[in-house]
Amino acid sequence: MTSITRRGLLRWLGAASALAIEPAALAQRAARPVYKDPRAPVDLRVRDLLGRMTLEEKVGQMIALWATKSEIMRDGGLDFDPVKASRSYPHGFGQVTRPSDRRGGPQVAEVAGGTGARWRGAESTISFVNAVQRWATTQTRLGIPVLFHEESLHGYMAPDATMFPQAIALAGAFDRDLMRRAQRVIGREVRAHGSHLTLSPVVDIARDPRWGRIEETFGEDPYLCGEMGVASVLGLQGEGGTLAPGHVFATLKHMTGHGQPQAGNNIGPAPLAERELREFFFPPFRAVVERTGVAAVMPSYNELDGVPSHANKWLLGDVLRGEWRFDGAIVSDYGGVTELDTIHHVASGPEDAARRALAAGVDSELPDGQAFRTLVAQVREGRVAQAAVDQACARMLRLKFRAGLFEDPYASLAEARRLTGNAEARALALEAARKSLCLLTNDGTLPLDRARLRKVALIGPNAQVARLGGYSGAPKVAVSLADGLRRRLPADALVVAQGVRITRTEDRSADEVLLADPAENRRLIAEAVAAARDADVILLAIGDTEQTSREGFAKNHLGDRTSLDLVGEQNELFDALHGLGKPVVVCAINGRPPSWPAIAARANAMLECWYPGQEGGTAVADALFGDVNPGAKLPVTVARHAGQLPLYYNSKPSVGRGYLFDTTAPLFPFGHGLSYTTFRLGPPRLSAPRIGVAGEVTVEVDVRNTGTRKGDEVVQLYVRDQVSSVTRPLKELKGFERVTLAPGEARTVRFTLGPSAFAMWDVDMREVVEPGRFDIMTGPNSADLQTVTLEIA
Repeated sequence: MTSITRRGLLRWLGAASALAIEPAALAQRAARPVYKDPRAPVDLRVRDLLGRMTLEEKVGQMIALWATKSEIMRDGGLDFDPVKASRSYPHGFGQVTRPSDRRGGPQVAEVAGGTGARWRGAESTISFVNAVQRWATTQTRLGIPVLFHEESLHGYMAPDATMFPQAIALAGAFDRDLMRRAQRVIGREVRAHGSHLTLSPVVDIARDPRWGRIEETFGEDPYLCGEMGVASVLGLQGEGGTLAPGHVFATLKHMTGHGQPQAGNNIGPAPLAERELREFFFPPFRAVVERTGVAAVMPSYNELDGVPSHANKWLLGDVLRGEWRFDGAIVSDYGGVTELDTIHHVASGPEDAARRALAAGVDSELPDGQAFRTLVAQVREGRVAQAAVDQACARMLRLKFRAGLFEDPYASLAEARRLTGNAEARALALEAARKSLCLLTNDGTLPLDRARLRKVALIGPNAQVARLGGYSGAPKVAVSLADGLRRRLPADALVVAQGVRITRTEDRSADEVLLADPAENRRLIAEAVAAARDADVILLAIGDTEQTSREGFAKNHLGDRTSLDLVGEQNELFDALHGLGKPVVVCAINGRPPSWPAIAARANAMLECWYPGQEGGTAVADALFGDVNPGAKLPVTVARHAGQLPLYYNSKPSVGRGYLFDTTAPLFPFGHGLSYTTFRLGPPRLSAPRIGVAGEVTVEVDVRNTGTRKGDEVVQLYVRDQVSSVTRPLKELKGFERVTLAPGEARTVRFTLGPSAFAMWDVDMREVVEPGRFDIMTGPNSADLQTVTLEIA
C-alpha cells in the first residue's frame, strides 16, 4: 500500500481541526469512521477500513463472481436477491465479473454469435448493478461497495455499445489522439453501465500471426505498442490519481511474452531470454506504467523460463513493482490461478495455486475466485501469512476509494441511454474506420470513378456482414460493405453475390469450427462468376470470420492456425473471378495479417480493412470511391507464409541469410501503406551531429504532398546502433507522426530523441547508453529510409 503523503495527511487534519469551532459538526465527524470520510487521504481511509475488517471480509474483497452469480440471483431469474446474497456471502464479496453477462442466470447456453440470450441490455445491467450496490452498502457490516469490471478491447462488449475498429486496425492508424478519443468514448459507455474497471488494453507485442489473438494487439513493435497503450489508458482513465466522471480504470495485459507463444499456440511457453524480454516485450508495459496511473495489470497465461506468469515473483514483484514502481492492483486472467495446477502443474491443487499466486503478487482472482476462496482456512492454519492477505485486500480497497465508489456507487439508466452508441460515438467510429484503412497495392484502379462504372460486382463471404472481430458486442448499427455501397450506387449499378462461405455457421461462440462444404462453395463460385460477368469492376471481400481468427481459450475452443493463407475455397473464388479479365479489387476484412501472396501478386488493388468496426462498410465504400484517401500503415510485418516465421522488422543482423528455393523478404514490410496521392520526404536533419550520453537531439524531416489529392502520410523514425557490446536490432522505431497535407502543401515534422531512444541492456544486463555512432533513419515505412549519422560521446 502506498504510504500516506505528508501533504495529504496535513490537509485532512487541517480540515478536521477547522471543525473545532462547530461542536455539532465535530461530533458528527467523530462518529463517522475515517474510511467513510471523502476528505480523508485515500491511504488513510484504506488503513482505517482494513483495521476494522475480519479475515473473511478481507478475502471476500479478493474474489469475484461470474458463474457464481447464480448464488446471488433469484431462482430462475436475472434479478438480484439480497436474501440469497446475504446467505451465500455474509462477509461480502469484492467484485462482480461482467455484469452485462448473464452468466449464472437462466438460458446462458443460448448464445447467438455471442450477442444472444447470454447478454443483458442496459436496463437489466444497471438494475442488477444498482441492486448489488444497494445491498453491499446498506446490508453488509461495513458497507463496502462492489467493484464491477467489463471487457472493452475495441468497444464496451455489451448490446448497443459503440464498436470501433479492432485493436490491430486502430494501431495501424498510427494516431495517438484518435486512440485516446476512441478509448474515451469506450470508457464512458462502460462507466455509464455501472462498471469502474475494464480489462483493456492489450500491449503484448505480436510476433506470430498463427496466433489467433494477434488481432487484439497493437502489432509487433514495442514503441508503437507502448504509444498506443499510453493513449488507451489516458483515454480510459484520464489523468490523476482519482477517477473522474465518465472514466473507467484500465487493466494492462497480458504480462508477458503472450504474443510469441511456442508454435503460435495460445498460452504456449514463451521461449524468451531476459534480454529479449527487456528489449522487446517489457517496454510497452513499462511505458504505460511509468507514464500513466494505470490502475491494474493482468499477468499472462504463459510461462517464462519455466515459471508461469501468475506465479512469477521476479516478473510481478522485482520488475513490475520493484523496478517500475507499480502501485496498483494485479488481477488474474480468467482461470490463470487455477491453471497453475490444472495446466502448468507447478501447484498441487487450488490451495497451493492460491498460495503461489498470492506470494507472486496477485491481488484478485478472476473470474470467480475459485482458488482464493481457500485463503481464509489457509491463514487460520498458518499456511498463508495474514500480512499477505492484508496487502492484497488493501490494494483492491484502494481502487474502490480512488474510483469514488464509497461516495457514489450507482449508475444512471438515463445517462447510459444518452451516451451509448449516440451520434457523437458513431461519428468517431466512422472516423476511426476511415483512418484505419491501409492501401497495400494499387495499379491505378483505385479510386473508382463512378462516372465510368455501369455495373459494380460485390462478391465474397465478407461482403454482406459487418465483421467486428473478437471481444465485441452487438452495436445499435452495423454497416456491411454491401450496405455502404448501396448508399452510394443505384440499385441497378450494384450486383451482390456470396461467392463462398467460410464456415458453416456465423456463431462466433461455437466451440467447433467447421469449414463450409467445398461442393456448395463451388456452386456459389459459379453463381458469382455469372453475376460478375458483365460488371466493369469486381470488389472481392474476403478474409476471416470471428471463428477462423479468435482466442483459443480451451482445447475444445481453438483459434490458432498452422497456415496463414485464406481458408476454404476463397483462393478458388479469386482465381475464377480473376479469369474474367476484369479489374479485381480485394477488400481484406480480417483479424490476421493478409499473407496471401497469390492474391497480392494479381489483384489490381488490395485494401486492408482489418475488422473496421460498426461503421466499416461506410468507410470502406468511401475509400473505394476516393471520398477518403487511405493513410494507415501496417503495424506488423506480413509474412509470405508460415515457413518464414517468426518474421519481424526489428530483427538482429544475423537473421535473413537466405533459404533454398525461397526468399527472406516479407510480403509487405512493417509500416507499409500507400495513398491516392504522392509524398516526398526529405532526408533527416539533426540539431547537432554529436550529443552526450544524457543529451537530446532534435530530428527534422520535411514532407510534401506532391500529388493532386489531399492525403495523410505517417513519417516514421528508426534508430540503429552501428557497433554495440551486445547485438542490437537492424532498426527500431523511435518516433512517428501522422500528418495531413493538401496538394502541394509541405510541413516539417520534428522528433526529439533522448536517452531512452538509445538505451540498451549491456552484457552485464545494465540499462545504459553506450557511446558510439547511431544511424537515424526516416521514411514512409521500415524499408524505404534515408539516413544521417549521430555520434554519442
